[in-house]
Amino acid sequence: MIRTPLRPLARILDARAKGENPDAIERENIRIRHEQMRDKLRMRAESRLLVLALAFVVAYGAVGARMGLLAASEPAEPVTVASGASILAQRSDIVDRRGRILATNMDTYSLYAQPQHMIEPLRAAKELARVFPDLDEETLAKQFTGGRKFVWIKKKISPEQYQAVHDIGSPGLLFGPREMRLYPNGALASHILGGASFGREGVHAAEVIGVAGVEKTFDDFLRDPANNGAPLELSIDLTVQAAVERVLYGGMKLLNAKGAAAVLMDVHTGEVLSLASLPDFDPNDRPRPPVAGDGQTQDDSPLFNRAVQGVYELGSTFKIFAVAQAMELGLVNPDTMIDTRGPLTWGKHRIRDFHNYGNELSATTVIVKSSNIGTARIAQMIGVDRQKDFLESLGLFQPTPLEMLEAKGGQPLLPPNWSELSTMTISYGHGMSATPLHLATGYAAIANGGRMIKPTLLKQAAPQEGTRVMRPEVAARSRAMLRKVVTEGTASFGEVPGYAVAGKTGTADKPKPRGGGYYKDKVIATFATMFPAYDPKYVLIVTLDEPVETSGSEPRRTAGWTAVPVAAEMITRIAPLLGLRPEIEPGELAGITLTSN
Repeated sequence: MIRTPLRPLARILDARAKGENPDAIERENIRIRHEQMRDKLRMRAESRLLVLALAFVVAYGAVGARMGLLAASEPAEPVTVASGASILAQRSDIVDRRGRILATNMDTYSLYAQPQHMIEPLRAAKELARVFPDLDEETLAKQFTGGRKFVWIKKKISPEQYQAVHDIGSPGLLFGPREMRLYPNGALASHILGGASFGREGVHAAEVIGVAGVEKTFDDFLRDPANNGAPLELSIDLTVQAAVERVLYGGMKLLNAKGAAAVLMDVHTGEVLSLASLPDFDPNDRPRPPVAGDGQTQDDSPLFNRAVQGVYELGSTFKIFAVAQAMELGLVNPDTMIDTRGPLTWGKHRIRDFHNYGNELSATTVIVKSSNIGTARIAQMIGVDRQKDFLESLGLFQPTPLEMLEAKGGQPLLPPNWSELSTMTISYGHGMSATPLHLATGYAAIANGGRMIKPTLLKQAAPQEGTRVMRPEVAARSRAMLRKVVTEGTASFGEVPGYAVAGKTGTADKPKPRGGGYYKDKVIATFATMFPAYDPKYVLIVTLDEPVETSGSEPRRTAGWTAVPVAAEMITRIAPLLGLRPEIEPGELAGITLTSN
């Protein structure tokens, strides 16, 4: 900036020459300079005021916008930020084979208290006891007035309870948002799903972890954020599961049974479409397991899964394994005559039949009439080592590989010394125990043409290519025998019009839990079936624990009177749900044996 002199020499000289006062020139220049300085300061002040005004407008505008947003939103309690690693609460859904929800998540709240912020702690305790009848008012009062700074009240509450607590109006009662596991179908498929519970917990989140069933087995998958919320797809059909459980429950009550189990499996893919065990439970409110001293045994608990944990002698359902192996070895054919004179004596032990069937029966009739003596004779032909190898190839020596933690507990019980007597008794289902799921796996090998498959609870895209355990023609002959059990033998109540059923009954005396021996009036009744018999697609196992049919003059406990009618009713209900259309059973063609691939 160029500064103008107050007494410019040229103007001073000129003023003197004209006789004017030179001081006037200086005063004029001072006035002009002061005016310039004043204008400059005024502009600076006005700029500052403008900037300050704009700042106030923006600040108050932001405050007003935030107040309007809060006024339009739902009220929420402030939460305490927990230190440490965050808790991952999100858990993937579980769906059935058609995408229907079996398990999902629900937003809820936890309830906790900070007593130091309470105005009326005694009134808060009284009101909380009214909202939650399971809480003790006196205990709450002591906690609220005892100097504690944090008190857990409820880990999860319903929307109605949330509103009721909110209406109490105590500033020391706070809510923490969290997720909980929800099973919208209640007890349906409860043993499959198992249940979930809370792991690590904070006031604002909780870790949901599986405690049993597929929730436990697939816990890592269900909690993995990398899955982007993809659901776990099970092989279960929810509609079929509901029908199976309904019929099984009705049969259990009608036949006065202590418990019941059912397994429905696809014989080609190994998919378990239904697995039921009764009594059951609601996984939304999972009961506690029995403890020592409460008088309750393991299988009395509703948590006990009879289908995969229940290890039973399955009686005559095992007979078809002995005959199928004998045919595979070329020892017999369906028409081979077997000596059935009895009793069959081995040392001090005697093997008898339920009825006297005469001196001999064909191998087919041994199955149809369910002859213990005839089956034991066939087992003697097979021998100890070959029988063990065959039963092991059917998966009957190890727990089933089903994707459930409980399946590992279904270890078959084998004789410590596998003698020739063991071979004979095991051939008709005594002296060896297995689960209903083991039986379903063995029958699936017969139904699918002779291949051993593994049961699975996961939805499959293609059939399994299992290890071959018998020739297709042997499997076809075995199925023909099982079909005659329904049309001519002990399972006559198992016939379902339009759906040719093949199967085998089994009635085993129930062993005493202590002291050895068997009950005289308690049995495990089982019916192992496959349908349609001419081209089997499914295997169904129904087992009843201590059933008794009382419509006649004497109580009847055999499977033909108990498990068979229940299985027939199941097939009537579920076959249409499975997409099977009623058909006329094809007749036999001369010299041609029908087999399935």
